[in-house]
Amino acid sequence: MRAVRITDGRFALGEVAEPVASGEQVVVRIHAAGLNAADLQQARGTYPAPAGWPADIPGLEIAGVIEETGPEVSGWGPGDRVMAVVGGGGHAERLAVPAGLLLPVPDTLDDVHAAGFPEAFSTAWDGLVDQAGVRPGDRVLVTGAAGGVGTAMVQVAALAGAEVVASVRRADLHDGVRELVPGAAVVTPDQEEENGPYDIVVELVGGPDCMRRVEWLKPYGRILVIGVGAGEEVSLRLFDLMRRRGRVLGSTIRARSTNEKTTLANRVREGLFGALTAKQLTIPIDGVYPLERALDAYDRLGSPGKLGKVVLRMV
Repeated sequence: MRAVRITDGRFALGEVAEPVASGEQVVVRIHAAGLNAADLQQARGTYPAPAGWPADIPGLEIAGVIEETGPEVSGWGPGDRVMAVVGGGGHAERLAVPAGLLLPVPDTLDDVHAAGFPEAFSTAWDGLVDQAGVRPGDRVLVTGAAGGVGTAMVQVAALAGAEVVASVRRADLHDGVRELVPGAAVVTPDQEEENGPYDIVVELVGGPDCMRRVEWLKPYGRILVIGVGAGEEVSLRLFDLMRRRGRVLGSTIRARSTNEKTTLANRVREGLFGALTAKQLTIPIDGVYPLERALDAYDRLGSPGKLGKVVLRMV
Protein backbone atom coordinates (compact mmCIF):
# COMPACT_ATOMS: atom_id res chain seq x y z
CA MET A 1 0.00 0.00 0.00
CA ARG A 2 1.04 3.62 -0.37
CA ALA A 3 2.18 5.69 2.58
CA VAL A 4 4.16 8.81 3.35
CA ARG A 5 7.49 7.82 4.90
CA ILE A 6 10.07 9.88 6.76
CA THR A 7 13.63 9.26 5.62
CA ASP A 8 16.54 11.40 6.77
CA GLY A 9 14.13 14.10 7.94
CA ARG A 10 12.25 14.27 4.65
CA PHE A 11 8.77 13.16 3.59
CA ALA A 12 8.42 10.88 0.57
CA LEU A 13 5.58 8.77 -0.85
CA GLY A 14 6.42 5.08 -1.01
CA GLU A 15 5.17 1.52 -0.63
CA VAL A 16 4.87 -0.31 2.70
CA ALA A 17 3.43 -3.62 3.85
CA GLU A 18 -0.31 -3.94 4.44
CA PRO A 19 -1.36 -4.00 8.12
CA VAL A 20 -3.14 -6.96 9.70
CA ALA A 21 -5.69 -6.78 12.53
CA SER A 22 -4.78 -8.81 15.60
CA GLY A 23 -6.38 -9.09 19.01
CA GLU A 24 -8.43 -5.96 19.74
CA GLN A 25 -7.37 -4.15 16.57
CA VAL A 26 -9.23 -3.24 13.41
CA VAL A 27 -7.78 -2.34 10.03
CA VAL A 28 -9.14 0.97 8.79
CA ARG A 29 -9.17 1.84 5.10
CA ILE A 30 -8.24 5.50 5.47
CA HIS A 31 -10.26 7.93 3.38
CA ALA A 32 -8.79 11.14 4.80
CA ALA A 33 -6.24 12.13 7.43
CA GLY A 34 -5.52 15.38 9.22
CA LEU A 35 -2.09 17.00 9.39
CA ASN A 36 -0.65 18.35 12.62
CA ALA A 37 2.44 20.16 13.84
CA ALA A 38 3.55 16.86 15.40
CA ASP A 39 4.10 15.49 11.89
CA LEU A 40 6.69 18.17 11.21
CA GLN A 41 8.26 17.61 14.63
CA GLN A 42 8.49 13.89 13.91
CA ALA A 43 10.33 14.59 10.66
CA ARG A 44 12.78 16.81 12.56
CA GLY A 45 13.38 13.98 15.03
CA THR A 46 12.00 15.81 18.07
CA TYR A 47 8.69 13.97 18.51
CA PRO A 48 9.02 10.26 17.68
CA ALA A 49 6.09 7.89 17.41
CA PRO A 50 5.39 5.91 20.60
CA ALA A 51 6.10 2.20 20.74
CA GLY A 52 3.66 0.04 18.80
CA TRP A 53 3.02 2.56 16.02
CA PRO A 54 4.82 2.96 12.67
CA ALA A 55 8.06 4.78 13.43
CA ASP A 56 8.52 6.31 9.98
CA ILE A 57 4.95 7.12 8.86
CA PRO A 58 3.42 10.38 10.16
CA GLY A 59 -0.26 11.04 10.80
CA LEU A 60 -2.14 11.36 14.11
CA GLU A 61 -5.80 11.46 13.06
CA ILE A 62 -7.76 9.48 10.52
CA ALA A 63 -11.22 8.91 9.11
CA GLY A 64 -12.29 5.96 7.03
CA VAL A 65 -14.03 2.58 6.97
CA ILE A 66 -13.27 -0.63 8.85
CA GLU A 67 -12.07 -3.36 6.50
CA GLU A 68 -11.08 -6.06 8.97
CA THR A 69 -11.55 -6.78 12.68
CA GLY A 70 -9.34 -8.77 15.01
CA PRO A 71 -10.69 -11.84 16.84
CA GLU A 72 -11.20 -9.97 20.14
CA VAL A 73 -13.10 -6.99 18.71
CA SER A 74 -16.77 -6.50 19.52
CA GLY A 75 -19.14 -3.68 18.73
CA TRP A 76 -17.50 -2.81 15.40
CA GLY A 77 -17.65 -4.46 12.01
CA PRO A 78 -16.51 -4.12 8.39
CA GLY A 79 -18.10 -1.15 6.68
CA ASP A 80 -18.45 0.98 9.82
CA ARG A 81 -17.38 4.60 9.30
CA VAL A 82 -14.89 5.59 11.99
CA MET A 83 -12.41 8.27 13.00
CA ALA A 84 -9.64 8.20 15.59
CA VAL A 85 -6.62 9.81 17.20
CA VAL A 86 -3.70 7.44 16.55
CA GLY A 87 -0.07 7.32 17.62
CA GLY A 88 1.26 7.51 14.06
CA GLY A 89 0.89 5.88 10.67
CA GLY A 90 -2.19 7.85 9.62
CA HIS A 91 -0.77 9.17 6.35
CA ALA A 92 -1.19 5.85 4.60
CA GLU A 93 -3.93 3.95 2.84
CA ARG A 94 -4.56 1.57 5.76
CA LEU A 95 -3.73 1.35 9.47
CA ALA A 96 -4.25 -1.16 12.27
CA VAL A 97 -5.91 0.67 15.17
CA PRO A 98 -6.94 -0.50 18.67
CA ALA A 99 -10.72 -0.62 18.61
CA GLY A 100 -10.98 1.35 21.85
CA LEU A 101 -9.67 4.47 20.09
CA LEU A 102 -12.44 4.51 17.50
CA LEU A 103 -15.21 7.07 17.32
CA PRO A 104 -18.19 6.67 14.98
CA VAL A 105 -18.50 9.22 12.19
CA PRO A 106 -21.92 10.91 12.34
CA ASP A 107 -23.99 10.85 9.16
CA THR A 108 -23.80 14.65 9.14
CA LEU A 109 -20.00 14.57 8.63
CA ASP A 110 -18.06 13.79 5.45
CA ASP A 111 -14.67 12.09 5.47
CA VAL A 112 -12.61 15.27 5.11
CA HIS A 113 -14.24 17.02 8.03
CA ALA A 114 -14.21 13.82 10.08
CA ALA A 115 -10.43 13.65 9.55
CA GLY A 116 -10.09 17.12 11.06
CA PHE A 117 -12.07 16.36 14.21
CA PRO A 118 -10.34 13.74 16.40
CA GLU A 119 -6.99 15.28 17.35
CA ALA A 120 -8.10 18.91 17.52
CA PHE A 121 -11.29 18.40 19.51
CA SER A 122 -9.85 15.66 21.73
CA THR A 123 -7.02 18.02 22.62
CA ALA A 124 -9.48 20.82 23.31
CA TRP A 125 -11.73 18.68 25.49
CA ASP A 126 -8.87 17.09 27.40
CA GLY A 127 -7.10 20.40 28.02
CA LEU A 128 -9.98 22.74 28.76
CA VAL A 129 -12.45 20.42 30.47
CA ASP A 130 -10.47 17.57 32.01
CA GLN A 131 -7.33 19.50 32.98
CA ALA A 132 -8.10 23.21 33.27
CA GLY A 133 -11.63 22.64 34.56
CA VAL A 134 -13.29 25.34 32.47
CA ARG A 135 -16.57 26.59 33.95
CA PRO A 136 -19.43 28.80 32.78
CA GLY A 137 -18.43 32.44 33.04
CA ASP A 138 -14.68 31.81 32.88
CA ARG A 139 -12.74 34.20 30.68
CA VAL A 140 -10.55 32.14 28.35
CA LEU A 141 -7.75 33.41 26.10
CA VAL A 142 -6.75 31.15 23.22
CA THR A 143 -3.51 32.07 21.48
CA GLY A 144 -2.92 30.94 17.90
CA ALA A 145 -6.67 30.60 17.63
CA ALA A 146 -6.88 30.26 13.83
CA GLY A 147 -5.14 26.87 13.66
CA GLY A 148 -6.73 23.45 13.81
CA VAL A 149 -6.49 23.08 17.58
CA GLY A 150 -7.17 26.79 18.12
CA THR A 151 -10.46 26.71 16.23
CA ALA A 152 -11.48 23.68 18.32
CA MET A 153 -10.42 25.35 21.58
CA VAL A 154 -12.54 28.46 21.06
CA GLN A 155 -15.60 26.35 20.28
CA VAL A 156 -15.20 23.97 23.23
CA ALA A 157 -14.67 26.95 25.55
CA ALA A 158 -17.84 28.60 24.25
CA LEU A 159 -19.77 25.32 24.53
CA ALA A 160 -18.75 25.22 28.21
CA GLY A 161 -20.21 28.69 28.73
CA ALA A 162 -16.94 30.60 28.87
CA GLU A 163 -16.23 34.10 27.57
CA VAL A 164 -13.78 33.63 24.71
CA VAL A 165 -10.94 35.87 23.62
CA ALA A 166 -9.26 34.52 20.48
CA SER A 167 -5.80 35.84 19.66
CA VAL A 168 -4.96 35.76 15.94
CA ARG A 169 -1.95 37.58 14.53
CA ARG A 170 -3.31 38.01 10.98
CA ALA A 171 -6.23 40.42 10.75
CA ASP A 172 -7.46 38.78 7.52
CA LEU A 173 -8.35 35.65 9.55
CA HIS A 174 -10.32 37.45 12.25
CA ASP A 175 -13.71 37.24 10.55
CA GLY A 176 -13.31 33.50 9.97
CA VAL A 177 -12.56 32.88 13.65
CA ARG A 178 -15.35 35.20 14.76
CA GLU A 179 -17.86 33.19 12.72
CA LEU A 180 -17.01 30.10 14.76
CA VAL A 181 -18.02 31.71 18.05
CA PRO A 182 -20.37 34.67 17.61
CA GLY A 183 -19.76 37.11 20.42
CA ALA A 184 -16.14 36.14 20.94
CA ALA A 185 -13.53 38.89 21.09
CA VAL A 186 -11.00 38.32 18.30
CA VAL A 187 -7.81 40.28 18.93
CA THR A 188 -4.20 40.56 17.83
CA PRO A 189 -1.45 39.48 20.26
CA ASP A 190 -0.71 43.08 21.28
CA GLN A 191 -4.35 43.42 22.43
CA GLU A 192 -4.36 40.36 24.71
CA GLU A 193 -3.44 42.15 27.92
CA GLU A 194 -6.10 44.83 27.64
CA ASN A 195 -8.79 42.17 27.19
CA GLY A 196 -7.85 40.34 30.38
CA PRO A 197 -7.65 39.25 33.11
CA TYR A 198 -8.22 35.58 32.37
CA ASP A 199 -9.22 32.47 34.24
CA ILE A 200 -7.54 30.27 31.61
CA VAL A 201 -4.88 31.03 29.00
CA VAL A 202 -4.51 28.35 26.31
CA GLU A 203 -0.95 28.59 24.99
CA LEU A 204 -0.77 27.16 21.47
CA VAL A 205 2.24 29.12 20.22
CA GLY A 206 5.00 29.02 22.82
CA GLY A 207 8.12 31.15 22.49
CA PRO A 208 10.51 32.69 24.99
CA ASP A 209 8.10 35.37 26.23
CA CYS A 210 4.85 33.39 26.33
CA MET A 211 4.85 33.16 30.14
CA ARG A 212 4.39 36.91 30.41
CA ARG A 213 0.71 35.97 30.27
CA VAL A 214 0.97 34.79 33.89
CA GLU A 215 0.68 38.48 34.77
CA TRP A 216 -2.75 38.58 33.10
CA LEU A 217 -4.26 35.73 35.13
CA LYS A 218 -7.04 36.16 37.65
CA PRO A 219 -6.43 34.65 41.10
CA TYR A 220 -6.26 30.85 40.77
CA GLY A 221 -5.92 31.18 36.99
CA ARG A 222 -4.42 28.48 34.80
CA ILE A 223 -2.08 28.49 31.81
CA LEU A 224 -2.56 25.44 29.62
CA VAL A 225 0.43 24.73 27.36
CA ILE A 226 -0.45 22.73 24.26
CA GLY A 227 1.73 24.11 21.47
CA VAL A 228 5.36 25.30 21.41
CA GLY A 229 6.02 25.92 17.73
CA ALA A 230 7.61 29.31 18.44
CA GLY A 231 10.00 27.87 21.02
CA GLU A 232 10.11 25.42 23.93
CA GLU A 233 12.25 27.37 26.42
CA VAL A 234 10.76 30.21 28.44
CA SER A 235 11.54 32.51 31.34
CA LEU A 236 9.03 32.64 34.19
CA ARG A 237 9.18 34.87 37.27
CA LEU A 238 7.87 32.39 39.80
CA PHE A 239 6.70 35.03 42.25
CA ASP A 240 4.20 36.28 39.65
CA LEU A 241 2.72 32.77 39.53
CA MET A 242 2.73 32.55 43.31
CA ARG A 243 0.96 35.88 43.80
CA ARG A 244 -1.88 34.72 41.56
CA ARG A 245 -2.00 31.26 43.12
CA GLY A 246 -1.77 30.17 39.52
CA ARG A 247 -1.04 26.88 37.81
CA VAL A 248 0.82 25.98 34.63
CA LEU A 249 -0.48 22.81 32.97
CA GLY A 250 0.93 20.93 30.01
CA SER A 251 -0.37 18.13 27.84
CA THR A 252 0.15 15.89 24.84
CA ILE A 253 -2.02 12.97 23.77
CA ARG A 254 0.27 11.01 21.46
CA ALA A 255 2.45 9.29 24.05
CA ARG A 256 -0.40 8.17 26.29
CA SER A 257 -1.21 4.51 26.75
CA THR A 258 -3.99 2.86 24.77
CA ASN A 259 -6.09 2.71 27.94
CA GLU A 260 -5.67 6.45 28.52
CA LYS A 261 -6.55 7.23 24.92
CA THR A 262 -9.59 4.96 25.13
CA THR A 263 -10.79 6.86 28.18
CA LEU A 264 -10.35 10.15 26.36
CA ALA A 265 -12.19 8.86 23.28
CA ASN A 266 -15.12 7.92 25.51
CA ARG A 267 -15.05 11.35 27.18
CA VAL A 268 -15.09 13.10 23.81
CA ARG A 269 -17.95 10.92 22.61
CA GLU A 270 -20.00 11.69 25.73
CA GLY A 271 -19.12 15.36 25.87
CA LEU A 272 -19.05 16.55 22.26
CA PHE A 273 -20.99 14.19 20.02
CA GLY A 274 -24.35 15.76 20.79
CA ALA A 275 -23.05 19.14 19.62
CA LEU A 276 -21.25 17.56 16.65
CA THR A 277 -24.29 15.71 15.34
CA ALA A 278 -26.43 18.81 15.90
CA LYS A 279 -23.97 20.81 13.75
CA GLN A 280 -23.13 23.09 16.66
CA LEU A 281 -19.41 22.51 16.06
CA THR A 282 -17.56 23.56 12.92
CA ILE A 283 -14.39 21.95 11.58
CA PRO A 284 -12.76 24.57 9.34
CA ILE A 285 -10.72 23.08 6.50
CA ASP A 286 -7.88 25.19 5.14
CA GLY A 287 -6.99 22.84 2.30
CA VAL A 288 -7.43 19.30 0.98
CA TYR A 289 -4.66 17.48 -0.90
CA PRO A 290 -4.59 14.06 -2.55
CA LEU A 291 -2.02 11.63 -1.20
CA GLU A 292 0.06 12.17 -4.34
CA ARG A 293 0.50 15.81 -3.27
CA ALA A 294 1.44 15.07 0.32
CA LEU A 295 4.58 17.23 0.10
CA ASP A 296 2.45 20.22 -0.87
CA ALA A 297 0.21 19.51 2.11
CA TYR A 298 3.17 19.52 4.52
CA ASP A 299 4.42 22.76 2.98
CA ARG A 300 1.02 24.32 3.59
CA LEU A 301 0.99 22.99 7.15
CA GLY A 302 4.27 24.77 7.83
CA SER A 303 3.14 28.05 6.28
CA PRO A 304 1.46 30.96 8.09
CA GLY A 305 -2.06 32.22 7.43
CA LYS A 306 -4.07 29.00 7.83
CA LEU A 307 -7.64 28.82 9.10
CA GLY A 308 -8.37 25.37 10.40
CA LYS A 309 -7.03 22.00 9.27
CA VAL A 310 -4.93 20.77 6.37
CA VAL A 311 -6.17 17.34 5.25
CA LEU A 312 -4.84 14.54 3.04
CA ARG A 313 -7.44 12.64 1.03
CA MET A 314 -6.68 9.04 0.10
CA VAL A 315 -9.81 8.19 -1.92
